[in-house]
Amino acid sequence: MILDILFPNRCIHCNQIIDGNLLVCNLCFEHIKFTHFSYLENNYIKEKCKLLFPVENAFALMQFEKENLSRKIVHELKYKSREKVGKIIADWTSERLDFKNEKPDVLVSVPLHPKKLKERGYNQLHLFTETLSEFYNIPFSHDLIKRNHYSKAQALKDKQHRLETENTFSITQPISGKHILLIDDVFTTGNTLSTIAWEVLKAGNNKISVLVMAIDV
Repeated sequence: MILDILFPNRCIHCNQIIDGNLLVCNLCFEHIKFTHFSYLENNYIKEKCKLLFPVENAFALMQFEKENLSRKIVHELKYKSREKVGKIIADWTSERLDFKNEKPDVLVSVPLHPKKLKERGYNQLHLFTETLSEFYNIPFSHDLIKRNHYSKAQALKDKQHRLETENTFSITQPISGKHILLIDDVFTTGNTLSTIAWEVLKAGNNKISVLVMAIDV
């Protein structure tokens, strides 16, 4: 209570004092660029994925443009130690994502290398994934995929480096005949998701769909 008075929660965009469970005020919420993609129809992220690997469906919640509010939201989650932002973004996602008759079998989040996980203190995708798992009643796995190499954040790499496959992943357990929904924060080149997707596809008769918080357009 005292901390709430001394350090009230503020909108990350306009700095107005807001409820402790919110991230932005009602006025600034209107500035978030949601994609309005349909998970079951062709859309921008699905077309991008199809150039890299076989994909069933794909959905991106927000547009990740330079200096826009969506970018600030994701950066709050990843770099400002605000893990709970993942739940807020998941709530926005559940209001806009309808699997209908294409519900995946398991939600799989992109892993951090153990060193990066120790540095950050949390995986920014875990609470997001767990919240969606509960809402849709779909099991999740945070350890199906293992990241084998440590590297600096994608945001700190130049475009050429992001195009290179510097991070390799491996499957930690047998999996076959499953529809996997791969979950990541931002789709830029698609390199990370593509690398993981091919590992999952090689592991057995699996299908891949994709969900990201934002897509860099």
